[in-house]
This record gives sequence, C-alpha cells and structure tokens, in this order.
Amino acid sequence: MKYALIGCGRISPNHIAAAIQNKLEIVAVCDIVKENMENLLSRFTYDFHQTNRYTDYKEMILKEQPDLVAIATESGLHAEIALFCIAHKVNVIIEKPIAMNMKDARMICEAAEKHDVVVCANHQNRFNKSIQKIHEAMEEKRFGKLFHAAAHVRWNRNKGYYDQAKWRGTWVNDGGCLMNQCIHNADLLRWMMGDEVEEVMAYTDNLNHDYIQAEDLGLAVIKFKNGAYGLFEGTVNVYPKNLEETLYIFGSKGTVKAGGKSVNIIEEWEFADEKEDAEAVKQAHSENPENVYGFGHDPLYADVIGAIKEHRKPLVDAEAGMRALELILAIYESAATGKAVKLPLGDIASTDYEGRFGE
Repeated sequence: MKYALIGCGRISPNHIAAAIQNKLEIVAVCDIVKENMENLLSRFTYDFHQTNRYTDYKEMILKEQPDLVAIATESGLHAEIALFCIAHKVNVIIEKPIAMNMKDARMICEAAEKHDVVVCANHQNRFNKSIQKIHEAMEEKRFGKLFHAAAHVRWNRNKGYYDQAKWRGTWVNDGGCLMNQCIHNADLLRWMMGDEVEEVMAYTDNLNHDYIQAEDLGLAVIKFKNGAYGLFEGTVNVYPKNLEETLYIFGSKGTVKAGGKSVNIIEEWEFADEKEDAEAVKQAHSENPENVYGFGHDPLYADVIGAIKEHRKPLVDAEAGMRALELILAIYESAATGKAVKLPLGDIASTDYEGRFGE
C-alpha cells in the first residue's frame, strides 16, 4: 500500500514509525521546508532511497497517487489538504484537530462519503490498552447508570515550545491548549459517555502565555443527553513539566480511573460484578510510554489499513474527529459569551474568538 506523509514537524516521527511498523511503502514525504524532511528521515534506519521529497503536496498527490496519506501540518491547513486528497480518492489520516471550524469538518465528512474513502482522525489514545479495556467495560454496561466523568490534561508548554513554530497558539492555525493538547481527552470523554452532548458551560483564560493569542487554561461542565455529566479541565500551565492526563468514570456499579502522562495506566478498577481481579487488570492493561504521544499510532495505522482493505469505517472516523472539534468549539463559545451553549453547533470557527485575550 503506497503511503505518503504531508508535514514533517514534531509529531511526524510517530507517523513514519507507524508506517514502517505496518509495512507500508513510503513513496513520498512533503514539507515546505526541505530540511525538515531530511531531519525526519535521518532518524530512521529504513531505506528511504525510493522515497521522493516534495514541497508541494498537490504535486505529490498527482504524481505519486498514494493509497494513504497522513496529514501532520499546522492545524489550520488540515481541512484544505484533506479535501484535496479525498477529492483525488486518497484515504487520509488527519492529525487532530480534523479542522478549525465546523463548516470544514462537515465538508470532510461529506466528502469522505461522496468519494468512498477512509478518513481517520488521529486520536490515537483510543488505542491505549487502558482505554480499550475501559471502553469494553462501557460496552458491556458494567458501569450501571452513568453519573459523571472527569477528564484532565495537566501539562506544561513553555515559550520554547511556541517559539518552534510561529503558527502555534494562533487562532487561525492552532487555537490554544484545548484545541491542540487537550482535544484527545475531549474525544475520549464523548466516546465513553455516549457521544451526544446537550449543552456546555465553560471558562477559558490566558494566564501565563502572553505571547500566544489563545487560551492556556480551560474549564468546562458538560451535560450529556443520557443524563450524565462531564468535567473537563485542560491546562499547559503546570510547573515545571507535564504532570498527567486522566480520565475518571463514575457509575452506579463501577468506578474507573485511567492516569499516567497520557491516560495510559489504569489506576482504579472497581466493579460490582467483580468478574476479574482488579490488580491483574491494572497490570495487563497499563503502559509506560516515554512521552505523551504513547503507543497508539501503530494500532491506529493498523486499523486504518484494515478499514481500507475491508471497506469499512475506521475506529476513529471523520465524524468522531468532528465531534471532538465540536466540543472544543462549544467550550470556546460558552467561555466567550458567558452562557451555556447547546449542541449541535452551527458554523462556528476558532477565528471567531480572535482578540479575546487582548492580542
């Protein structure tokens, strides 16, 4: 299966590693900065002599005609590139967020159906052993009546991080910590709690990063249509380094906590049915990755390849990417207006909030 990567920045090594692991034929990489491509490929022992380099993604798509493309550029370009690839019958993996506004996200979902291609939103944490086990319990209805869930991303991003690329922290190409760092947990929260959100009430602020346009803190209360509630916290102000990403779920017959740097460790596992040993579950379904990106890219790629071959939707399809985006934009809208926001959203965009923090 012919594979190409567009965007050779911070997350790109995970994509190349996953492509190699899944035995894809890496026909091309693309980046507007030539050095980025060479720096990326030099990190691997894989033979890239047959891998062509491009600075124009459209030229790459037309010449190489790949079967699968991963899009790992700045977020503001995700939708434009994805729509071009889909229109040319190319299956795509889109780094989060799938788009920066609801209109583009809907267009991606519609285009995927129209052109019959696989579109995957890169929310790799769904493939964590811990998260897979928790979702299995959710599907088996072991939690009983769902009461509430709480998702926290308590990380650090300093000036050095934002200085690496001018687009970071901008409303048009990135958003703030919720849109960039915390959207993975937004995806998990919706996926676990039934997806359907009734309304959101939130605050956001920029407390410690006056050199970026968007938020570095977000706090929200979410009301799901099934009667359960969600608490969502995201920050990149934790001193002096990343602390944790956690997901709690509380039901009438079950309590679970996934913790670690990226919800990769099961820390609490209590169910009324006592069908398995809690300590054995914690040991078997916990991992300790060296960074917050975890081990999810390899199985996500495997799932996408399977979806292409089997003509099915991937686990994290375009609709899932749109739902995660919608939750973040709903938080932005509630924080900006000071009011509860009903879902589904209209054509809201990240750029609607330019100037909120005085930039």
